[in-house]
Amino acid sequence: MTFDPATLVYNDAGLIPVIAQDDATNEILMMAWMNAEAVARTLQTGHVTYWSRSRRAFWIKGESSGNRQELVELRVDCDRDCLLVRVRQTGPACHTNRRSCFYTAVRDGAEVELMAPVAN
Repeated sequence: MTFDPATLVYNDAGLIPVIAQDDATNEILMMAWMNAEAVARTLQTGHVTYWSRSRRAFWIKGESSGNRQELVELRVDCDRDCLLVRVRQTGPACHTNRRSCFYTAVRDGAEVELMAPVAN
């Protein structure tokens, strides 16, 4: 069966949430959005391409920072309304220069920072 990005369930803005996971470590790196064209570009190029809601433009992860995400596998959830991209991550995934965007935990009602930014 051939995959067609049009068969996914997008929100009213034409977007679908995407979770990026490191293929080697299984670490959850970040969450972002794609539209059907970003999904198609990701599959065509092997470089994860997202849709920036604030800039209203495509962005290839790492295009300016060098912290690229090479696609290993794209997975579709059971409802077809969320994607998981398994990636080979080069450098930090988070724009704060941390390995993961999920660097804050809530423990006993307090926020705890789990990782510091990577030194340049």
